[in-house]
Amino acid sequence: MATPVSGRVNNGRPPAMIEIASLVRRFGAITALDGISLSIAEGEFFGLLGPNGAGKSTLMSLLCGYLDPDEGEIRIAGDRLRPDSLETRSRLGLVPQSVALYTDLTAEQNLRIFGTLYGMRGRDLKARVEEVLVAVQLQERRRHKLKTFSGGMQRRLNIAAGLIHRPRVLLCDEPTVGVDPQSRNAIFELLLELNRAGMTVIYSTHYMEEAQKLCSRIGIIEHGKILALGTVDELLARLPFEEEVSCRREAEASVRAALAAHGEVTEIDDRLVLRPPPGFLLSDFFRHLETNEIPIRAIQLRRPTLEAVFLHLTGRSLRE
Repeated sequence: MATPVSGRVNNGRPPAMIEIASLVRRFGAITALDGISLSIAEGEFFGLLGPNGAGKSTLMSLLCGYLDPDEGEIRIAGDRLRPDSLETRSRLGLVPQSVALYTDLTAEQNLRIFGTLYGMRGRDLKARVEEVLVAVQLQERRRHKLKTFSGGMQRRLNIAAGLIHRPRVLLCDEPTVGVDPQSRNAIFELLLELNRAGMTVIYSTHYMEEAQKLCSRIGIIEHGKILALGTVDELLARLPFEEEVSCRREAEASVRAALAAHGEVTEIDDRLVLRPPPGFLLSDFFRHLETNEIPIRAIQLRRPTLEAVFLHLTGRSLRE
Protein backbone atom coordinates (compact mmCIF):
# COMPACT_ATOMS: atom_id res chain seq x y z
CA MET A 1 0.00 0.00 0.00
CA ALA A 2 2.69 2.47 0.96
CA THR A 3 5.45 3.72 -1.28
CA PRO A 4 8.61 1.72 -0.47
CA VAL A 5 11.66 3.46 0.85
CA SER A 6 13.72 4.39 -2.19
CA GLY A 7 17.15 3.83 -0.75
CA ARG A 8 19.84 4.91 1.66
CA VAL A 9 22.36 7.70 1.35
CA ASN A 10 26.09 7.00 1.55
CA ASN A 11 26.36 7.29 5.34
CA GLY A 12 23.78 4.52 5.76
CA ARG A 13 20.99 6.80 6.97
CA PRO A 14 17.75 7.38 5.03
CA PRO A 15 17.52 10.64 3.07
CA ALA A 16 15.42 13.44 4.55
CA MET A 17 11.75 13.37 3.56
CA ILE A 18 10.70 16.49 5.50
CA GLU A 19 12.99 19.44 6.19
CA ILE A 20 11.72 22.29 8.35
CA ALA A 21 13.86 25.39 8.73
CA SER A 22 13.28 28.22 11.26
CA LEU A 23 9.50 27.96 11.00
CA VAL A 24 7.46 30.76 12.58
CA ARG A 25 3.68 31.15 12.60
CA ARG A 26 1.78 33.87 14.45
CA PHE A 27 -1.90 34.42 15.11
CA GLY A 28 -2.10 38.09 16.00
CA ALA A 29 -0.07 38.61 19.16
CA ILE A 30 0.28 34.86 19.75
CA THR A 31 3.34 33.05 18.38
CA ALA A 32 2.13 29.48 17.83
CA LEU A 33 5.42 28.26 16.33
CA ASP A 34 8.65 29.94 17.31
CA GLY A 35 11.57 29.10 15.03
CA ILE A 36 11.15 25.33 14.73
CA SER A 37 13.77 23.41 12.72
CA LEU A 38 13.49 19.67 12.09
CA SER A 39 14.65 17.00 9.68
CA ILE A 40 12.49 13.87 9.38
CA ALA A 41 13.93 10.90 7.51
CA GLU A 42 12.22 8.91 4.79
CA GLY A 43 10.47 5.93 6.36
CA GLU A 44 10.60 7.35 9.87
CA PHE A 45 7.75 7.18 12.40
CA PHE A 46 8.17 10.60 13.99
CA GLY A 47 6.17 11.76 17.02
CA LEU A 48 5.26 15.27 18.14
CA LEU A 49 4.52 15.04 21.85
CA GLY A 50 3.13 17.96 23.79
CA PRO A 51 0.10 19.27 25.69
CA ASN A 52 -2.90 20.90 24.07
CA GLY A 53 -1.95 24.33 22.73
CA ALA A 54 1.73 23.46 22.31
CA GLY A 55 1.71 24.07 18.52
CA LYS A 56 1.26 20.52 17.21
CA SER A 57 -1.84 21.17 15.08
CA THR A 58 -0.39 24.43 13.77
CA LEU A 59 2.70 22.58 12.56
CA MET A 60 0.52 19.93 10.91
CA SER A 61 -1.51 22.65 9.17
CA LEU A 62 1.70 24.18 7.83
CA LEU A 63 3.05 20.82 6.68
CA CYS A 64 -0.08 20.03 4.65
CA GLY A 65 -0.20 23.53 3.14
CA TYR A 66 -3.42 24.58 4.88
CA LEU A 67 -1.52 27.49 6.47
CA ASP A 68 1.50 29.43 5.23
CA PRO A 69 4.41 30.25 7.54
CA ASP A 70 5.25 33.81 8.52
CA GLU A 71 8.93 32.90 8.41
CA GLY A 72 10.99 29.88 7.45
CA GLU A 73 10.37 27.12 4.94
CA ILE A 74 9.33 23.49 4.53
CA ARG A 75 10.77 21.06 1.99
CA ILE A 76 9.13 17.78 1.02
CA ALA A 77 11.55 15.32 -0.62
CA GLY A 78 13.77 18.29 -1.47
CA ASP A 79 11.07 20.49 -3.01
CA ARG A 80 10.01 23.66 -1.24
CA LEU A 81 6.37 23.68 -0.15
CA ARG A 82 4.54 26.66 -1.66
CA PRO A 83 0.85 27.63 -1.86
CA ASP A 84 0.72 26.65 -5.54
CA SER A 85 2.89 23.50 -5.28
CA LEU A 86 0.08 20.98 -5.76
CA GLU A 87 2.39 18.17 -6.88
CA THR A 88 4.52 18.52 -3.75
CA ARG A 89 1.44 18.66 -1.51
CA SER A 90 0.01 15.55 -3.19
CA ARG A 91 2.86 13.55 -1.63
CA LEU A 92 1.19 14.11 1.73
CA GLY A 93 -1.88 12.47 3.24
CA LEU A 94 -3.63 14.17 6.15
CA VAL A 95 -5.60 12.57 8.98
CA PRO A 96 -7.00 15.62 10.81
CA GLN A 97 -7.96 15.83 14.45
CA SER A 98 -11.65 16.13 13.55
CA VAL A 99 -13.34 13.60 11.26
CA ALA A 100 -13.46 15.35 7.85
CA LEU A 101 -16.04 13.18 6.08
CA TYR A 102 -19.65 13.41 4.87
CA THR A 103 -21.96 11.76 7.40
CA ASP A 104 -24.89 11.29 4.96
CA LEU A 105 -22.72 9.41 2.44
CA THR A 106 -21.50 5.82 2.58
CA ALA A 107 -17.91 4.83 3.29
CA GLU A 108 -17.38 4.02 -0.40
CA GLN A 109 -18.90 7.30 -1.59
CA ASN A 110 -16.69 9.29 0.77
CA LEU A 111 -13.55 7.60 -0.49
CA ARG A 112 -14.54 8.03 -4.14
CA ILE A 113 -14.97 11.78 -3.57
CA PHE A 114 -11.50 12.11 -2.04
CA GLY A 115 -9.94 9.99 -4.77
CA THR A 116 -11.61 12.08 -7.49
CA LEU A 117 -10.24 15.27 -5.88
CA TYR A 118 -6.77 13.80 -6.40
CA GLY A 119 -7.49 13.09 -10.07
CA MET A 120 -8.15 9.37 -9.74
CA ARG A 121 -10.66 7.80 -12.11
CA GLY A 122 -12.12 4.52 -13.34
CA ARG A 123 -10.57 1.19 -12.46
CA ASP A 124 -7.67 2.72 -10.56
CA LEU A 125 -10.04 4.58 -8.24
CA LYS A 126 -12.29 1.53 -7.76
CA ALA A 127 -9.32 -0.71 -6.95
CA ARG A 128 -7.82 1.83 -4.57
CA VAL A 129 -11.09 2.29 -2.68
CA GLU A 130 -11.19 -1.48 -2.20
CA GLU A 131 -7.56 -1.53 -0.99
CA VAL A 132 -7.99 1.12 1.67
CA LEU A 133 -11.32 -0.28 2.88
CA VAL A 134 -9.60 -3.63 3.42
CA ALA A 135 -6.67 -1.90 5.13
CA VAL A 136 -8.93 -0.21 7.69
CA GLN A 137 -11.15 -3.33 8.01
CA LEU A 138 -14.32 -1.62 6.81
CA GLN A 139 -14.93 -3.46 3.53
CA GLU A 140 -18.11 -5.03 4.90
CA ARG A 141 -19.50 -1.58 5.78
CA ARG A 142 -18.73 0.00 2.42
CA ARG A 143 -22.39 0.76 1.63
CA HIS A 144 -23.33 1.98 5.10
CA LYS A 145 -23.67 5.69 5.77
CA LEU A 146 -21.02 7.26 7.94
CA LYS A 147 -23.56 8.46 10.52
CA THR A 148 -24.22 4.81 11.43
CA PHE A 149 -20.53 4.23 12.27
CA SER A 150 -19.04 4.23 15.75
CA GLY A 151 -16.46 6.87 16.61
CA GLY A 152 -13.62 4.39 16.11
CA MET A 153 -14.93 3.31 12.70
CA GLN A 154 -15.21 6.95 11.61
CA ARG A 155 -11.61 7.52 12.66
CA ARG A 156 -10.47 4.51 10.63
CA LEU A 157 -12.32 5.76 7.55
CA ASN A 158 -10.71 9.16 8.13
CA ILE A 159 -7.32 7.43 7.81
CA ALA A 160 -8.50 5.66 4.64
CA ALA A 161 -9.36 9.04 3.09
CA GLY A 162 -5.84 10.25 3.86
CA LEU A 163 -4.36 7.18 2.16
CA ILE A 164 -6.53 7.06 -0.98
CA HIS A 165 -4.02 8.84 -3.26
CA ARG A 166 -1.00 6.75 -2.20
CA PRO A 167 0.91 9.48 -0.33
CA ARG A 168 4.55 9.11 0.64
CA VAL A 169 3.97 10.87 3.98
CA LEU A 170 1.00 10.47 6.34
CA LEU A 171 0.30 13.32 8.77
CA CYS A 172 -1.75 12.13 11.76
CA ASP A 173 -3.00 14.92 14.03
CA GLU A 174 -4.16 13.20 17.25
CA PRO A 175 -6.08 10.51 15.31
CA THR A 176 -7.26 8.54 18.36
CA VAL A 177 -9.03 11.30 20.31
CA GLY A 178 -12.28 9.95 21.74
CA VAL A 179 -12.01 6.37 20.45
CA ASP A 180 -12.34 3.15 22.43
CA PRO A 181 -9.26 1.02 23.28
CA GLN A 182 -10.05 -1.64 20.65
CA SER A 183 -10.31 0.94 17.85
CA ARG A 184 -7.18 2.67 19.12
CA ASN A 185 -5.21 -0.57 18.90
CA ALA A 186 -6.55 -1.18 15.37
CA ILE A 187 -5.34 2.28 14.36
CA PHE A 188 -1.92 1.61 15.92
CA GLU A 189 -1.55 -1.68 14.04
CA LEU A 190 -2.54 -0.04 10.74
CA LEU A 191 -0.08 2.84 11.12
CA LEU A 192 2.76 0.53 12.13
CA GLU A 193 2.05 -1.69 9.13
CA LEU A 194 2.12 1.33 6.80
CA ASN A 195 5.39 2.47 8.33
CA ARG A 196 6.96 -0.98 8.00
CA ALA A 197 6.04 -0.86 4.30
CA GLY A 198 8.09 2.34 3.97
CA MET A 199 5.64 5.18 4.57
CA THR A 200 6.87 8.17 6.54
CA VAL A 201 4.45 8.85 9.41
CA ILE A 202 4.31 12.07 11.45
CA TYR A 203 2.12 11.59 14.50
CA SER A 204 1.06 14.28 16.96
CA THR A 205 -0.30 13.39 20.38
CA HIS A 206 -0.52 14.50 23.99
CA TYR A 207 -0.63 10.86 25.11
CA MET A 208 2.87 9.82 26.12
CA GLU A 209 1.89 6.13 25.94
CA GLU A 210 1.09 6.50 22.22
CA ALA A 211 4.37 8.26 21.45
CA GLN A 212 6.35 5.70 23.41
CA LYS A 213 4.60 2.76 21.73
CA LEU A 214 4.67 3.96 18.13
CA CYS A 215 7.45 6.41 17.39
CA SER A 216 11.04 5.69 16.46
CA ARG A 217 11.95 9.31 17.29
CA ILE A 218 10.08 11.98 19.23
CA GLY A 219 10.13 15.75 19.42
CA ILE A 220 8.77 17.21 22.66
CA ILE A 221 7.05 20.50 21.82
CA GLU A 222 5.84 23.28 24.14
CA HIS A 223 4.97 26.93 23.49
CA GLY A 224 5.86 26.52 19.82
CA LYS A 225 9.41 25.28 20.46
CA ILE A 226 11.05 21.86 20.27
CA LEU A 227 12.41 21.31 23.78
CA ALA A 228 14.00 17.91 23.18
CA LEU A 229 14.48 15.50 20.29
CA GLY A 230 15.52 11.87 20.15
CA THR A 231 14.56 8.24 20.64
CA VAL A 232 12.71 7.26 23.81
CA ASP A 233 15.96 6.02 25.36
CA GLU A 234 17.79 9.23 24.40
CA LEU A 235 15.07 11.38 25.94
CA LEU A 236 14.97 9.33 29.14
CA ALA A 237 18.75 9.65 29.41
CA ARG A 238 18.25 13.40 29.97
CA LEU A 239 16.72 12.68 33.38
CA PRO A 240 18.91 12.92 36.49
CA PHE A 241 17.33 9.72 37.85
CA GLU A 242 16.81 6.19 36.55
CA GLU A 243 13.65 5.15 38.36
CA GLU A 244 10.60 6.58 40.13
CA VAL A 245 9.33 5.50 43.54
CA SER A 246 5.69 6.27 44.28
CA CYS A 247 2.69 5.56 46.47
CA ARG A 248 -1.01 6.37 46.37
CA ARG A 249 -1.82 9.92 47.42
CA GLU A 250 -4.08 8.64 50.19
CA ALA A 251 -1.44 6.21 51.51
CA GLU A 252 -0.73 6.02 55.23
CA ALA A 253 1.38 8.77 56.77
CA SER A 254 4.27 6.37 57.39
CA VAL A 255 4.48 5.52 53.68
CA ARG A 256 4.40 9.16 52.65
CA ALA A 257 7.03 9.97 55.25
CA ALA A 258 9.29 7.21 53.89
CA LEU A 259 9.27 8.84 50.47
CA ALA A 260 9.84 12.32 51.84
CA ALA A 261 12.81 11.10 53.90
CA HIS A 262 14.70 10.28 50.71
CA GLY A 263 14.13 13.37 48.57
CA GLU A 264 11.60 15.78 47.11
CA VAL A 265 8.16 14.31 46.51
CA THR A 266 5.84 15.54 43.72
CA GLU A 267 2.11 14.97 43.45
CA ILE A 268 1.16 13.64 39.99
CA ASP A 269 -2.44 12.68 39.34
CA ASP A 270 -3.41 10.33 42.20
CA ARG A 271 0.13 9.44 43.27
CA LEU A 272 3.01 10.88 45.27
CA VAL A 273 6.23 10.43 43.30
CA LEU A 274 9.85 10.50 44.45
CA ARG A 275 12.45 11.20 41.77
CA PRO A 276 15.56 9.84 43.51
CA PRO A 277 18.39 12.35 43.96
CA PRO A 278 22.07 11.58 43.19
CA GLY A 279 23.45 8.94 45.53
CA PHE A 280 20.06 7.33 46.15
CA LEU A 281 20.37 3.60 46.85
CA LEU A 282 17.35 1.33 46.61
CA SER A 283 18.92 -0.95 49.21
CA ASP A 284 18.90 1.92 51.74
CA PHE A 285 15.32 2.78 50.87
CA PHE A 286 14.04 -0.77 51.30
CA ARG A 287 16.01 -1.10 54.54
CA HIS A 288 14.17 2.00 55.76
CA LEU A 289 10.83 0.37 54.88
CA GLU A 290 11.79 -2.81 56.72
CA THR A 291 13.02 -0.98 59.83
CA ASN A 292 9.79 1.01 60.03
CA GLU A 293 7.63 -2.04 59.27
CA ILE A 294 6.21 -0.47 56.11
CA PRO A 295 4.89 -3.09 53.62
CA ILE A 296 6.77 -3.05 50.34
CA ARG A 297 3.49 -3.58 48.47
CA ALA A 298 2.53 0.01 49.42
CA ILE A 299 5.34 1.29 47.17
CA GLN A 300 5.58 1.17 43.38
CA LEU A 301 8.91 1.23 41.57
CA ARG A 302 8.94 1.97 37.85
CA ARG A 303 11.09 3.20 35.00
CA PRO A 304 10.51 6.91 34.30
CA THR A 305 8.30 7.92 31.39
CA LEU A 306 8.27 10.63 28.74
CA GLU A 307 5.96 12.59 31.02
CA ALA A 308 8.81 12.68 33.54
CA VAL A 309 11.04 14.14 30.82
CA PHE A 310 8.41 16.78 30.05
CA LEU A 311 8.05 17.61 33.74
CA HIS A 312 11.83 17.83 34.09
CA LEU A 313 12.08 20.21 31.11
CA THR A 314 9.08 22.43 31.84
CA GLY A 315 8.25 22.00 35.51
CA ARG A 316 4.71 20.81 34.74
CA SER A 317 2.81 17.72 33.71
CA LEU A 318 1.83 16.91 30.13
CA ARG A 319 -1.79 16.70 31.28
CA GLU A 320 -1.93 20.26 32.63
